[in-house]
Amino acid sequence: MKREGQLRRIVLSPLFSLLLLGGCSNLVLFEPGGPIGDAERTLIVTAFLLMLIVVIPVLVMTLWFPLKYRDSNTKAIYTPKWAYSGRLDFAVWMVPIAIIMVLGYLTWTETHRLDPYRPLKPDVKPINIQAVALDWKWLFIYPDFNIAAVNELVVPVEIPLSFRITSDTVMNSFFIPQLGSQMYAMAGMESRLHLLADKAGVYFGQTQQFSGSGYAYMQFRAKAVSQSEFQGWLQEVGQSADKLDPARFQVLQKPSIAAPVTYFSTVEPGLFDQIIRQYMPTSMKPAALKGYQAAWQ
Repeated sequence: MKREGQLRRIVLSPLFSLLLLGGCSNLVLFEPGGPIGDAERTLIVTAFLLMLIVVIPVLVMTLWFPLKYRDSNTKAIYTPKWAYSGRLDFAVWMVPIAIIMVLGYLTWTETHRLDPYRPLKPDVKPINIQAVALDWKWLFIYPDFNIAAVNELVVPVEIPLSFRITSDTVMNSFFIPQLGSQMYAMAGMESRLHLLADKAGVYFGQTQQFSGSGYAYMQFRAKAVSQSEFQGWLQEVGQSADKLDPARFQVLQKPSIAAPVTYFSTVEPGLFDQIIRQYMPTSMKPAALKGYQAAWQ
């Protein structure tokens, strides 16, 4: 009875583990809303299936060995002096090597194909967006329309998006899982990112880099809407009485948790570049920029 109980635990433990993993199925990474997210999902699934070539035989042997070589199985072949098998040695080395070679090829080709700095549709004019990480909120500037929004990103479907990303605080990361490509935001530096939403919907945006006590609340809504809805949103933002001038930006810089969505009908010219260059050594700044910065102090 004791041995039967041990065997039962050996067989049922992996099954219980699989049932527990079933609760992890609701992952937004596997519900992409754009071509980059879809390509990344395919890459993740492909890599997972390739690794199962090793994992599945190991799981099978984990169940098979205790059953076959249990003490009560007198029919099992007993070979205490066995030490080497050329077939096993070949499988142990060549199967992982083959998997690594395939994974390496996929990683190399897909890394270049999905380069975040590469425009998605060179023949289509993109929507330019400047994303700034603050404590603990996101500022999105639309330079082509001279507007800005806090903690809300609205974009038209089927139109490529060209992001310039920086931080006015500690290091952060910009990430919309369903659209793909996490990019770091660093003070004094600029990252580029190209995305596209081919499905209308509201997507979850966040930072993946711990940035202090308000990190968990540094989230935003990314809305992919039709062209007409996007034009309506632009008009709504343009009617806001709030303007993003130097004085208002200094207020925005102050740390705040769960900041509400805020619209700005106008934006100080050159704000994004000023945010980046304020961290440059004084000796490296152009003379015109030194005078421009003086207006902020």
